[in-house]
Amino acid sequence: MPTSWIKRKVTEFEEFTVDVISGRRDDRSAAAYSVFLLTVSWLFNGIVQLRLWLYRNRILKDQPLGCLVVVVGNLTVGGTGKTPIVEKFARALADRGRNVAILSRGYMSRSTPPWTRFWRWMSSGQEPPPKVVSDGTTVLLDSEEAGDEPYMLARNLPGVVVLVDKNRVKAGTYAIKKFGCDTLVLDDGFQYLPLKGRLNLLLVDKSNPFGNGRMLPRGLLREPVKHLTRASYVFLTKSDGTRDRELEELIERHNPGVDVIECAHKPQYLQRIGGPGRYGFEFLNGKRVGAFSGIATPESFEGFVRKGGANLVYVKRFLDHYRFTPEDLQLVFKQAVEAKLEFLVTTEKDSVRLPSDLAPPLPIYYLRLEIEILRGATDFQEAVERICFPETLPGR
Repeated sequence: MPTSWIKRKVTEFEEFTVDVISGRRDDRSAAAYSVFLLTVSWLFNGIVQLRLWLYRNRILKDQPLGCLVVVVGNLTVGGTGKTPIVEKFARALADRGRNVAILSRGYMSRSTPPWTRFWRWMSSGQEPPPKVVSDGTTVLLDSEEAGDEPYMLARNLPGVVVLVDKNRVKAGTYAIKKFGCDTLVLDDGFQYLPLKGRLNLLLVDKSNPFGNGRMLPRGLLREPVKHLTRASYVFLTKSDGTRDRELEELIERHNPGVDVIECAHKPQYLQRIGGPGRYGFEFLNGKRVGAFSGIATPESFEGFVRKGGANLVYVKRFLDHYRFTPEDLQLVFKQAVEAKLEFLVTTEKDSVRLPSDLAPPLPIYYLRLEIEILRGATDFQEAVERICFPETLPGR
């Protein structure tokens, strides 16, 4: 059976699952599959609750590493805009003189072959060390080996160590011993309980806080909404600047008195891929363009392109973290040329998955987004000071 056929069928099934979860399908097959997913969700919820109970009652024990550990994560899967906040926090901490390491599990990165791990264990009796994406000076791995987000963070954060390992305790210990790090930032670490964090920063997508309110795999929740109580601070991301009293009351009900910092992702510039050229966001105005992406919430990205004044006449969406094949890109380019586009736009995260020798028939740009604080602090620096260095503030 051809590999391409299998891959196509798997992709179609994944897309069908996403459509069922998001409520875009309501036919008979979707209804039956929804019942199955709901049953699995109940089981998953029980496992999550049991695991948290075991840690809460010290049957399973977390491990402190003797340094500042900042956990950045969410209750849902994908789409909260986590990577820009991790980047901003790591940069602000490094600017304050901290020796920072970002610890990531490297979702969708290429794993070490089992025989390699076995041989290392047989020859040395040790597990392989974490993948060093950046030693703080040089980016050492590509996006396929490191994963999209770790590679992007390493590329954007000179001076910050970036490590990838599913075992973040091991990675944190390695960062401290090998690189002398005194501050660890856990990327997507809210559900990683073995490493004790001093600060838990919980991100909530204001445009779609908790999906349909159901647990995986019927919904988007990794753990129940009531676990908002575990957050030290709540960041409301993707805000449009208007107050959502209902959401704020929900957060207050589960975590009374928690500090809420509201922020938005703001377009900064368009960077040409594979060539020189950086233009302001206004460059989009009046242009006939297309957008392609493989992210959890493509609607947000496409909305930015439209807000820039572009005439968005072509859109191509792939699954989150999808690794583009040459055939995928050829089809996108063919359709873009047929639509007489001036250029294509993608996300920064998707740009790292494009081949370095790409020779498209029309320009491709990625849209750079950064975090802007709207409420809860005057700017990001103040947020970092208040969260990580409260002892330095006046009146403390």
